[in-house]
Amino acid sequence: MKLKIITHEKVVYEGEMDELTIQTPAGQMGILKDHVPVTTVLDIGVTKAKNGDKAKYFATMGGVFQFKDNFATILTDVCEDGSDIDVTRANDAKARAEARLAESAAEIDTQRAQAALARSLARLKAAMNQ
Repeated sequence: MKLKIITHEKVVYEGEMDELTIQTPAGQMGILKDHVPVTTVLDIGVTKAKNGDKAKYFATMGGVFQFKDNFATILTDVCEDGSDIDVTRANDAKARAEARLAESAAEIDTQRAQAALARSLARLKAAMNQ
């Protein structure tokens, strides 16, 4: 199977894979060769592309996934290869988001803080699996 991950700026990844795991709003979804065609929304999370005994992990910040004729395409605004993620920066972002959520002030944007936390956790998970 082939996988192509595309952002507005560039093609993040293009290559062969045997197995793909994506994060949807309903949970994780696994894709194997000859899977039925599917198009779905992606949630913030980790995309795992496995080829043989090697796996690549990507922090994917939402988007759209399509699989047809053994070709998987991910269109997303932001996608980071786990091996390129700055773990210190992701940990700092996680701490800031958790601190904002812990504040009792009504003026914080809870939804925005929760999204920031989800993004930082996805980055950390992708980076730690490399």
